Amino acid sequence: MAKVELKQPIIDEIKALLDGAVAATVVDYRGLTVAQDTELRKALREAGVQYKVFKNTLIKRAAEGTDFAQLDVVLDGPTALAVSKEDATAAARIFAKFAKTAPKLEFKGAVVEGKFYDAKAVQALAEIPSREELLGRLLGSIKSPVSNFARVLNQIAQKDGGEAA
Repeated sequence: MAKVELKQPIIDEIKALLDGAVAATVVDYRGLTVAQDTELRKALREAGVQYKVFKNTLIKRAAEGTDFAQLDVVLDGPTALAVSKEDATAAARIFAKFAKTAPKLEFKGAVVEGKFYDAKAVQALAEIPSREELLGRLLGSIKSPVSNFARVLNQIAQKDGGEAA
């Protein structure tokens, strides 16, 4: 069997992984211990991010003709690919948080919703809160004035009720 025939199933796997993805983040994982890598994989899996190590040439072939082809410029050396189909910044947030305890983990770049980000920009993306957190903040800011108004009305009612008695 030719080498191309052996590699085609892997290329198809990468294509399936990238199909419908909103973000693909590429990192250099050199220097991580097995325990650190296991912990990282668990955190990514819990966030719905698929994380796998592939050869750079196979990623390039699988990404041809897609927005993810922009990753070609950072595909050199050991590369791990993290793909998210729901939360565009999930992988970046998890990697940034993990890098605080494992400084050997380095961003290479990412494609988020069709736009390429270099390592520095991916670090900035990691600062964006999750969708749930943003919705919680929005709800809190909407709820706050209503709560304050209700509290004032309650105090007025108690004051008026207290003087009449």
